[in-house]
Amino acid sequence: MTSFGSSPRARRLLPITVLTLAGALALPGCEITAEPADTAPGPVSAGSALKATDGLTVKGRAPRAGYERDAFGSGWLDTDRNGCGTRDDILAAQLDDVSRDSDGCKVLGGVLDPDPYTGGRVTFVRGRSKVDIDHLVALSDAWQKGAQKWSDEKRRAFANDPLNLVAADSSANRRKGDGDTATWLPPNKAYRCTYVAGQVAVKRKYELWVTRAEKDAMTKVLKSCPDRKLPGGGNPTEPGAR
Repeated sequence: MTSFGSSPRARRLLPITVLTLAGALALPGCEITAEPADTAPGPVSAGSALKATDGLTVKGRAPRAGYERDAFGSGWLDTDRNGCGTRDDILAAQLDDVSRDSDGCKVLGGVLDPDPYTGGRVTFVRGRSKVDIDHLVALSDAWQKGAQKWSDEKRRAFANDPLNLVAADSSANRRKGDGDTATWLPPNKAYRCTYVAGQVAVKRKYELWVTRAEKDAMTKVLKSCPDRKLPGGGNPTEPGAR
């Protein structure tokens, strides 16, 4: 095969082509700049989850020493004072075909379809449930990134804040453990932007820090959905603060 510069005609045209390009580059106001390969497509809106990652403090993970689940309160509380515990509130809000006990609070059955973590269908039956209420930002992860210095009231608010809670397949939730974005993402790729945006919102609301690897992982996911809004709402960060 003949290369571009091997024929006499090509050798005559090559200098002209180079000179023409050089002349174009030399024109006043004419610049050619390389687009960085790692940037998000289009402008990043001020209210997006991607933009909010910029404001997260980056620090190393603190020791897990001293962590106990009870440091965040024992069981599910009624922090919104509606008469029902947080677990039943989340189940009622996120399951379909919900049936309740005669007390009007206790959820006895329902269907999670689709399960956000796997994309599958999971049936909830009280007492033999395959549905967990997961903390988007795990309690142990929060403990190692600022929560160990909080008041007991703030830790209880965090553990019961609907902004940080999602009904999910129990097997997937247990595989997650106390992982952050850098170590675990939902197998259901369609949910990853929602999942990571939720973690950013929780960490921002409660002023928790992130590791460098965690922030990089958050940014990587959210660059695929740069317009994803940062979730808001949930309960006050201190119970009783309305």
